[in-house]
Amino acid sequence: MCGIFGIRGTPEAARLTQLGLYSLQHRGQESVGVAALESREQGQIVRSMGTITEGVSREIEQLRGTLALGHTRYSTSGSSTIENAQPIFVRSQGGLITLAHNGNLVNAVQLRAQLEADGSIFSTNADSEVIVHRLARSKGATPAARMAEALAGLEGAFSLVAAIGDTLIAARDPRGWRPLVMGRLNGAVVFASETCALDIVGAVAEREVNPGEMIVVDDSGVHAIQALEPAPLKKCIFEYVYFARPDSRVFGGSVDRARRELGRQLAREWPAPGADLVFSVPDSSNSAALGFAEQSGLPYELALIRNHYVGRTFIQPTQAGRDAKVKVKYNPVRELIEGRSVVMVDDSIVRGTTTRGLVAMIRGAGAREVHLRVSSAPITGPCYYGIDTPTRRELIAANLSREEIRRQLGVDSLGYLSRDGMLSSVPGGPEGFCDACFSGNYPTAAPLDARDG
Repeated sequence: MCGIFGIRGTPEAARLTQLGLYSLQHRGQESVGVAALESREQGQIVRSMGTITEGVSREIEQLRGTLALGHTRYSTSGSSTIENAQPIFVRSQGGLITLAHNGNLVNAVQLRAQLEADGSIFSTNADSEVIVHRLARSKGATPAARMAEALAGLEGAFSLVAAIGDTLIAARDPRGWRPLVMGRLNGAVVFASETCALDIVGAVAEREVNPGEMIVVDDSGVHAIQALEPAPLKKCIFEYVYFARPDSRVFGGSVDRARRELGRQLAREWPAPGADLVFSVPDSSNSAALGFAEQSGLPYELALIRNHYVGRTFIQPTQAGRDAKVKVKYNPVRELIEGRSVVMVDDSIVRGTTTRGLVAMIRGAGAREVHLRVSSAPITGPCYYGIDTPTRRELIAANLSREEIRRQLGVDSLGYLSRDGMLSSVPGGPEGFCDACFSGNYPTAAPLDARDG
């Protein structure tokens, strides 16, 4: 899962991209990059490990050009190294090629092998570089034709922004797995993973990039091309559950409203009679906890405080990183918890290690009872389309029953939202969403390099 941003048509392109990435930092904290183009063959790029505040802000301010792309990375394909940081920035016979990609290609191994057999030399182990090599090899007469040729045959999830020379192109896979929106800022055209990134730069959201669509922005204007035949929609349900910011609209719907309804449905399915209060595991569970409290008539309290100088725990690349950040990320408010029966609402349980630590923390603050409510279904399978849940043996719900999970986490009761309840609670549901990690119904074959277990 990554955050992407692209803009064309303003001399402030790099600075606005930098602002946009601040709003997309929640989508990836491993690396960040901004590329700016002054002309078809002139441009610069800055990239670094970490977040946008950890080393590249001043360098970005020095970039010049009317076209810029940005990327915040959370690795699901390729290791967490500076070589895999994006945007990818290369020179080819047709001019500069710059690309920022969100998603996972499930046939990247096969495509890479074909390209290497034909002489391509790769500088990263990320699946995104496959697209760049296909662009460089294309004989298309225009940037749009080159991109259409490069996208043909890709399988899996991709929302991307790319610059071929001085042409900006946004594209989305035929199943629409990952969100991508288009906006306008005076005379500039802006693309971003979420509308919150348009808001921060002052752009007005116009519409989504449709599944299978390519939007081309050049000197002649804005051109929409249905480059790939749409397939049955598979929008990622986890965008509503966890990834997207609550102030965003993704897939045409409000994230906050979706999460509130998830929480209300959770309260209908798993009430907690006798509880004294409801609190969230901040911040991604705040809206769901509010919905649970509204439906159940219990007071919503800020009983767990998050340190906002610590990043998102789930998207840390290693378990050691997740464990360390949990210890400094949260602190309970003893005065609210001590001696009381509490409902703790979380958006999901993946490995269970973070949740177990949080429950121990709440117990340590004197809670009489801890009732855990989860505003998504049990995650029982890996995701091949952009979420870092690579093996079943890492997933607590794939290996233990609900009662076994309850005992292992140390809670008095445990309730997961049903899969039907989850799908019916989000805008546009229940059809058109990918729930493979909950149901095991994968719309594609697994990648050849997928780890099993």
